[in-house]
Amino acid sequence: MKKCCNDPWSTLSDDPWLDPFRDALAFRRERARRLAIRLAGTDNSLADFASGHEFFGLHRHGDDLVFRERAPHAQEIFLIGPFCDWAPVKPFQLRPTGEGDGVWETRFPASALPHACPYRLLMRWHGGEGDRIPSHARRVVQDPQTGIFNAQAWMPAAPHVWRHAPPTNSRTIPLVYEAHVGMAQETEGVGSYEAFRTLVLPRIAAAGYNTLQLMALMEHPYYASFGYHVSSFFAASSRFGTPDDLKALIDDAHGLGLRVIMDLVHSHAVRNETEGLSRFDGTDHLYFHAGPRGLHAAWDSRCFDYGKIETLHFLLSNCRFWLDEYRVDGFRFDGVTSMLYHDRGLGRAFDRYERYFDDNVDEDALAYLTLANTLIHQVRPDALTIAEDVSGMPGLATPVEQGGAGFDSRMAMGIPDCWFKLIKDTRDEDWDIGWLWHELTNRRPEERTVSYVESHDQALVGGKTAAFELMDAAMYHAMRVSDTDLRVERGMALHKMMRLATLASCSGGYLNFMGNEFGHPEWVDFPREGNGWSYRYARRQWSLRDDPSLKYRFLGDFDQAMLALIRERPAAIVAPPCLLQALNDDKILIFARGNLFFFFNFHPDRSRTEFAIEVPPGVYRLLLDTDEPRFGGPARLAPGQVFRPAPERDGHALRSRIRVYLPCRCALALEREPETARGPAREKT
Repeated sequence: MKKCCNDPWSTLSDDPWLDPFRDALAFRRERARRLAIRLAGTDNSLADFASGHEFFGLHRHGDDLVFRERAPHAQEIFLIGPFCDWAPVKPFQLRPTGEGDGVWETRFPASALPHACPYRLLMRWHGGEGDRIPSHARRVVQDPQTGIFNAQAWMPAAPHVWRHAPPTNSRTIPLVYEAHVGMAQETEGVGSYEAFRTLVLPRIAAAGYNTLQLMALMEHPYYASFGYHVSSFFAASSRFGTPDDLKALIDDAHGLGLRVIMDLVHSHAVRNETEGLSRFDGTDHLYFHAGPRGLHAAWDSRCFDYGKIETLHFLLSNCRFWLDEYRVDGFRFDGVTSMLYHDRGLGRAFDRYERYFDDNVDEDALAYLTLANTLIHQVRPDALTIAEDVSGMPGLATPVEQGGAGFDSRMAMGIPDCWFKLIKDTRDEDWDIGWLWHELTNRRPEERTVSYVESHDQALVGGKTAAFELMDAAMYHAMRVSDTDLRVERGMALHKMMRLATLASCSGGYLNFMGNEFGHPEWVDFPREGNGWSYRYARRQWSLRDDPSLKYRFLGDFDQAMLALIRERPAAIVAPPCLLQALNDDKILIFARGNLFFFFNFHPDRSRTEFAIEVPPGVYRLLLDTDEPRFGGPARLAPGQVFRPAPERDGHALRSRIRVYLPCRCALALEREPETARGPAREKT
């Protein structure tokens, strides 16, 4: 047998290619340590520092409400709303606190601003003025008639009472269900937290996922931005419902055993000035870089200055806020590559290590990410943090104490690129199995990664879901169980194989975007001027999965069985993947994870009978077969087969081999059991 790879949980010191950069790594670690002391003192309690949400914004103090805002360059600030006819009046004028840090404050009777009352700020500065949404507003709503956004006082008489503790499954491999509340319903329109809680959560739990990743939670003025142009960082998007609705959703998810993580967008902010933070106090540099450096040309957004204490206080407090207020169990940090490099990583090939240590690296951003992970794990040691980075920055998902930035995992973004290149641009008979294996396992040994065939990214306008890429127009007319169509047969076979290969080879997690587990067709497109403001592609057609007369249920059932196989054998998936065979001509890939052995024959028409493979002694039972009738397969293998190795002489050596029938476009999962676990053998074909 071939030697397995090294222990996957080693440290950065194991990488000889990093030897020339030891000083740079030490500098980064020391920079983050000193910054933490500067912010939090020698006791390193970043949680105390990251409490801006408890100070800024609107808070009740006895019978009064206190409102505070940071605006160093403002000359006058008024709280305005229906309580003052939207005009600046003295009783609601903010005053500087006198501490010289640009903090303003006002206090007034709580009766003046009742629950659900709208309000905003009138900000005046040298040479101008403008209305602003408070920076720490916890609820922001859009007037359906005027389209104007306002903050809203949210102080319900009966706030949400939490019923369920977060799941204690932090040590299990994250099986992540990426979801968007607004597009989670089948009818054309915007879905709600309540509908998601009652209709979608049970689906996710029943499918076998253990982690829910929610997109677009932070308030964003433009729905079609997919939630990535954030305006109010402390407000849960009101287009889906109330803060209490979201809390009920998260609470019920915890009750179902699901951890809930959210997309955290700290890589940039919307350029809107009234709704967002841009030119908040009349300047362009309160939280952002001034001038051109503060503009993200490709994303049409503002870029944070991670070297400013005000920015660090704002963003770190934002991390803690979502942990405290909504009890989320972690974050997927969006756009980390853009944060890490001054050129935003655009058009750059990260083809040598010098790229990770040259002057293009934003060391302030890297220090911020290190402190964010430190803070998050101080507040919630079991929290999960995932970095979306395409550059491969060394140490990003290495513990802080080992010199890394402290993310628990990073997105394996090369894997979907590999799969889509194969299914879009490469004939089946030309697939490079060695390259596929490299991409499935291409990760630093000390880092965990979240593997996936497709996320929401692959199906955005201009792309397709994997199922639609594989089957295209045939999905419109040949998905009935009674239909026979070669393109659908190929697509369903590869859809199952791609997912099993990706999950079985993962090192730190697996992700699926909602609906894609059952082969959701078409693409994702939010209402916009270019499509006539249509919601047709901003929804999920759950009825496809539920209809017993359609083939979508076969893909959904396979996904459920695949997850169950992995979930029920956590020890196996912790073991590193060990390659046994990668035969390019035959398109065969075989590897092991502990006592699980996975066989893939990607060849379009070449089946292999009695395929011999050397294995350790034991009894091998067939657990999963993509060809099974319950998964819409042609049933070319008998279920529940048992394989016992037979000694075979190879020259002077005696080797232990099993012989397996590998049909074309088929994948098998076998489990090795102790030799004492003998049962009646079955036919092998």
